[in-house]
Amino acid sequence: MLNNIGLPGLLLIAVVVLVLFGRGKISSLMGEVGKGITSFKKGVAEGTKELEDTKEDETARDVTPADEKDKV
Repeated sequence: MLNNIGLPGLLLIAVVVLVLFGRGKISSLMGEVGKGITSFKKGVAEGTKELEDTKEDETARDVTPADEKDKV
């Protein structure tokens, strides 16, 4: 369905959207989209860092109480 939209069709859609919403509304909307993308990238980076930190902490360690170590 959308395969037949060429450059003239896209330009017509852009002009109609610009007329309906105005330049100010579209620029503020694009600013919000940019903030959302930035926030998403920051969240992904923090999640990746958190996963790497947990991988480093998963090393085997002795968790037996001190009293039981003496019995063995």
